[in-house]
Amino acid sequence: MENLIHNPYLFKALAAYPYDLEETMEALNYALSYDDQNVQALCLLGKVYAYHLNEYEQAKSCFEKAMASNLEIPSIYPDYLYTLIRNEDLKEAQRLLDFAMKIKGVDKVYLMLIQGQLFEVQKQFKLALVQFKKTKKSALNNNFKRFVNDEISRVKEKLGAKKKRKRRKKKKK
Repeated sequence: MENLIHNPYLFKALAAYPYDLEETMEALNYALSYDDQNVQALCLLGKVYAYHLNEYEQAKSCFEKAMASNLEIPSIYPDYLYTLIRNEDLKEAQRLLDFAMKIKGVDKVYLMLIQGQLFEVQKQFKLALVQFKKTKKSALNNNFKRFVNDEISRVKEKLGAKKKRKRRKKKKK
């Protein structure tokens, strides 16, 4: 079991992220040299690779190391799932999502949102819409509900555009 109090560099990295990536990376290098299995440091490094450098394979490697160190840390899963989705590893993302829903302490409502986005990426718009509506019912704050409403609107637009194309094809025949 890791002890975060003995790793002040992790706190420096967390404080600097995302505003000062240079300081974040420097602190992460120190934190990981102190403890190369530190789950929080590996996850933050994965986020930097995924969100700022678009190096998804590197990010996946960081998240995999973090999971190998401790599967029970709930903060691993949302960012790892987005990395998998952006890297188009959709089957792997679905398997991880199914597993993550069983982890105690994980934000299940947020994972429900990611499930809807995964359906949307797979062009399963009706399933995405159903999932977003379930997510909205489970939401615990108004800002999140508004965000989910925006997701629902976007998917409805995509469904509407799809229906219009089908109608045009039928009229041409």
